Amino acid sequence: MNTYNTYQPLCRVVLIEDNKEVREGFKTIIESHSDYVVVNDYGTCPPALKQLSSDKPDLVIIDLEMPEMHGIEGIKRIKKAKPKTIILVVSVHEDSKMVFDALVAGAMGYLTKDTDPEGLLKALDELRRGGAPMSSKIASLVVKSFQRSHDTPLSERETEVLVLLSKGKTYHSIADELFISMETVKTHIRNIYQKLHVNNKTDALLIAEKDKLI
Repeated sequence: MNTYNTYQPLCRVVLIEDNKEVREGFKTIIESHSDYVVVNDYGTCPPALKQLSSDKPDLVIIDLEMPEMHGIEGIKRIKKAKPKTIILVVSVHEDSKMVFDALVAGAMGYLTKDTDPEGLLKALDELRRGGAPMSSKIASLVVKSFQRSHDTPLSERETEVLVLLSKGKTYHSIADELFISMETVKTHIRNIYQKLHVNNKTDALLIAEKDKLI
């Protein structure tokens, strides 16, 4: 028996991840550390939300793209029901919008799924100390965001569209990702061109990079 538990309770962890192998891998890693116990694990958000009161998690590790409910919506609902719960996103997504939506929703940390076991445990310890651990690629996105010009002529949505264009996304994929129509995407792009005084995507992206608009 771990006598350490007599003085400090174990940190109760809940896993929400639709890939069973990944979920079991996380559980093995987390429970290799004597300070943590995985009280429950789920493949989707709805059953996890139903059991919040009985699971009483101190910390939730959650994926984003999952069936039934997106992880960002899950984060919002967890924080509404249990505001003190610490939430860590572990996802394959490195898209700036997805990252910031997760952080705004209430996540305190964001790791990519290629994080090694030691990195995951360090992140959990950092979270418990009040930190905000992030994978290096995610931290870079955050830094670049703060480095963007505050004098941009573009709206927040136009900036999102331009960022997705810079990643080679098609109009159709931009519409899907931002949950807007193709016509709305085209309208945003026309507005971007007008505001930047250009006639094509290449020139728009050159100006955006030079003026730190994205």
